[in-house]
Amino acid sequence: MHWTANGNAYVTSTQGDLVQTDIRTGNKTVLIPQDKLRAPGSGQRMAISDFVFTPDSANVLIFTNTARVWRYNTRGDYYLVNRSSGQVRQVGKDRPSQSLMFAKLSPNGTTVGYVSEHNLFVEDVATGQVTQLTTDGTRKRINGTFDWVYEEEFGCRDGFRWSPDSKQIAYWQIDATKIRDYLMLNTTDSIYSHVIPVEYPKVGEAPSPTRIGVVSATGGATTWLAIPGDPQQHYLNRMDWIPNSASLFIQQLNRKQNESKLFVCNTATQSITPIYTETDKAWVDVRERNNTDPNGGEWLNGGKSFVWVSEKDGWRHIYRVTTDGKNEVLLTPGSYDIESISHIDEATGQIYFIASPQNTNQRYLYRTRLDGKGKAERLTPAGLDGTHNYVISPNGKLAQHSFMNYQTPPVQEWITLPDHKPINASESIATRMKPVSKSNVSFFKVTTDDGVTVDGWMAKPTNFDSTKKYPIVFYVYGEPASSTVNDVFSIGQNRLFQGDMANAGYLYVALDNRGTPNLKGAAWRKSIYRQIGRINIRDQAMAAKKLFSQHAYIDTSRVAVWGWSGGGSTTLHLLFQYPEIYKTGISIAAVGNQLFYDNIYQERYMGLPQENREDFVAGSPVTYAKNLRGNLLYIHGTGDDNVHYDNAELLINELVKYNKQFQVMPYPNRSHGISEGEGTQQHLRTLYTNYLRTHCPPGPR
Repeated sequence: MHWTANGNAYVTSTQGDLVQTDIRTGNKTVLIPQDKLRAPGSGQRMAISDFVFTPDSANVLIFTNTARVWRYNTRGDYYLVNRSSGQVRQVGKDRPSQSLMFAKLSPNGTTVGYVSEHNLFVEDVATGQVTQLTTDGTRKRINGTFDWVYEEEFGCRDGFRWSPDSKQIAYWQIDATKIRDYLMLNTTDSIYSHVIPVEYPKVGEAPSPTRIGVVSATGGATTWLAIPGDPQQHYLNRMDWIPNSASLFIQQLNRKQNESKLFVCNTATQSITPIYTETDKAWVDVRERNNTDPNGGEWLNGGKSFVWVSEKDGWRHIYRVTTDGKNEVLLTPGSYDIESISHIDEATGQIYFIASPQNTNQRYLYRTRLDGKGKAERLTPAGLDGTHNYVISPNGKLAQHSFMNYQTPPVQEWITLPDHKPINASESIATRMKPVSKSNVSFFKVTTDDGVTVDGWMAKPTNFDSTKKYPIVFYVYGEPASSTVNDVFSIGQNRLFQGDMANAGYLYVALDNRGTPNLKGAAWRKSIYRQIGRINIRDQAMAAKKLFSQHAYIDTSRVAVWGWSGGGSTTLHLLFQYPEIYKTGISIAAVGNQLFYDNIYQERYMGLPQENREDFVAGSPVTYAKNLRGNLLYIHGTGDDNVHYDNAELLINELVKYNKQFQVMPYPNRSHGISEGEGTQQHLRTLYTNYLRTHCPPGPR
């Protein structure tokens, strides 16, 4: 969905047509019919993945024929479609098929820039003339996009920015030539195996030197910015042009990620001015604003100030900061966290954001004044307890409002703001929502013997009888990247279990330990620093023990735990460190040894192994593998570019060393999500379900 410039309508690809919908009236207008959206030569209709109109709306840039790069389909083909003549022209037609990335129009709409095979190009919209801006791009010298670890851990993908006057492009260059490859082995797609190299900096490896340069859109030499600091000991994770200027706004992190500096870099004079520094005893959270957008701030007053999010006072708050860094105003004071910024309405002097001060498992829309003189005002009406999301129009007067909770499937409506009234009463959430009775599902809090209070949810079996004993299955994650206890519709459901957990006769439970990214303040989130694999594991185990003491209907002889990725690691830890509690575990795509994972994630949360290696060892499942007493099913894809298969083989070796019997399922060439290949999902679900039923039998006793 793309908003129109006035914010009163939106455009979508609907059954192959580009259709504009007026939000207030519901009237639909076909802007470009599918018959005009055909690839030249082949005549085939384009499968539209994304699109954008030129500022004068005369042309539309279409993204199609996409291919996956790591997690997302960010590579493909682009076409320019002239709306009046119907002419369709491929952008970068002389480049290899499916090789273009992040094509975007210049602000004046006359030129389109794009990346192909790690080099930058610009192309004239009217004539199709192409200018190559960089020529040194290779798999390990990356221009205008990023390597695996920047993308995975900073959300950095699109690596170039047009200047406001359309005359220059600023871009990142990653020099990964000194980073070793992890070699994945494809053994099934040909009679001889072949190696797939992934440039991947393991924890303890210095960052790839990264720099930012500025090049003329007409070509020529790149001017590199002389940003202070050793490039092999710093990251450059955000960059944007300051509006109406020739200056760039850049964020730099030191390697430990506990110091953040903001710079204003004048591209005309080459001056580099530090304007804002933040430090933390643990880490500075740079992902709090938006993990998929590495741009700088949200600009105010034509670029004279910006909005910034920081946890420096112990809570995740919004600040207004002047671009010279000399003045700062806290906009959201109080003992609560904001989750994210939804919209800045400078015309009315308001900023909209998501928060939930009273219940950290839910989400609501608030707003407050940009001058810092107001109090946060909740706009989401009372009576719809749960999780709300808003996509707000550019003019701040309309929004797509989404709602769900554990009993209500996702439902949407269009509303006006700030009064939060549905535009069409007959299509409002109040009239369209269809709650599903889940009387067996409940949220709870439990305080462990360590004095730690954790949130949880429990789904009880169908026809539950408190005088009988039931098996319990814990769903876990437990690391800083995600939480499992939120008021959403998926609560109580298990996508890997064939059938219904409740009907089968299982208690299904999730707990959120310290260190998970709940809206409970920075102290809660950062208590896990250098403690992954320890305090999160103890919180889970101690909370489980407390539940057992409170509920006689839990059969402590039938206790299972499962998780994926970080949850797979947590599963291993619980099975190994607390074998007296957890009898069966299903671990998927787990990090078996923290020294095998990437540098940005591990060093952010654990420090540098050169300085505190003992924490990495004490926090790794492989250290405790010799303690296995229960049933373990270990699952991993051999083509996992995220958590490499060497984690599995190291763990297998350790279990073999101590004659620990277990079951392992490698999925050949599958990635971290284990989704590729015919029949894979069905096989994984069958494997999971059969193992759980066999080793943790369902039903009351």
